[in-house]
Amino acid sequence: MSTGLFRKLAAAALLVGVAVTLSACGGFIGKGNAKANRPLTSAAVTKLASMGSSPGAPMMVRIFKESSELEVWKQTSAGDFRLFKTYEICAYSGDLGPKIKEGDRQSPEGFYTITPGLMNPNSSYYLAFNTGFPNKFDRAYGRTGSDLMVHGDCSSRGCYAMTDEGIAEIYALARETFKGGNPSFQLQIFPFRMTPQNLAKQSKSPNMAFWKNIKEGYDQFEIAKIPPRWDVCDRRYVFNATGPAGTPLDAVAACPALSQDATMVAALKAKQAADDATFETEVAYVSKKESAAVAAAERDAATQAAAKARGEAIGGFFNGIGSNIGNLFGNTPQEAAPVETATAAPVPAAKS
Repeated sequence: MSTGLFRKLAAAALLVGVAVTLSACGGFIGKGNAKANRPLTSAAVTKLASMGSSPGAPMMVRIFKESSELEVWKQTSAGDFRLFKTYEICAYSGDLGPKIKEGDRQSPEGFYTITPGLMNPNSSYYLAFNTGFPNKFDRAYGRTGSDLMVHGDCSSRGCYAMTDEGIAEIYALARETFKGGNPSFQLQIFPFRMTPQNLAKQSKSPNMAFWKNIKEGYDQFEIAKIPPRWDVCDRRYVFNATGPAGTPLDAVAACPALSQDATMVAALKAKQAADDATFETEVAYVSKKESAAVAAAERDAATQAAAKARGEAIGGFFNGIGSNIGNLFGNTPQEAAPVETATAAPVPAAKS
């Protein structure tokens, strides 16, 4: 073997050795990959098994803004989905309601599809996955925004921020779901749990029509415990609906004739009728409470005004009495009455 060839082989071996060393230390892996490949804990695997599920089974995520909760649901061997765990959301940006435009610091609401390409193992916020905003519905309204994430680091700038431990487990669950052969999982984001009572509290919100639309998907999941298929036509979500064969739904155009499961339609109508009745009752109750609160505030204001008026009247009365008493007892200077001088008595004449 020539000296030159030997040197080349030695250099190559040295490079391989360096690569292995760096790889073991994370030098070639990328900052987030070690965290992204962290295995599920034995406790998590055991809990999944006790549910009749597994790490590779399909999953679904639900977010509720108002209560700052993120739920992970996993499919069981029976085919339905069961709640695996609820995680606390450290922070989210904005208020209740959907995201409208880039820079409004608002977190999105709606239905999203998370694919492996939306996972970010090298996030500056520990680990993250993109929500997929704007989706087909958002684009139909011209809504804009980018990099709307669910991430760690417990701080938000338009995203949903979790603890590092929380996002680590959620990320691992998603990773194992993809490894199980599932091409995606569904992300559902709601302002609050879509009960008629919660909707009644927000009955004056300009977002009510949008919220009632996404409630249809919420209700279908509540009934079947299977994530509903979603699409968009006529600028609204449609769930578990199939259009004419081979014709994709146009997000902006009027919806074509849609095929839906008759059993689900009947169950959904029954639930919506019951919820609508409760909603009307709750709105009336909330309105009555608000009217009572306004009336009570007006009564308090009138009482305070009357008390103030009485106080001023009493103060004026006593001020007047004080002035009169002062006059009576000489507090006000009076002119002195003239004093008469007595005439001297005549001196008797001397007797002779």
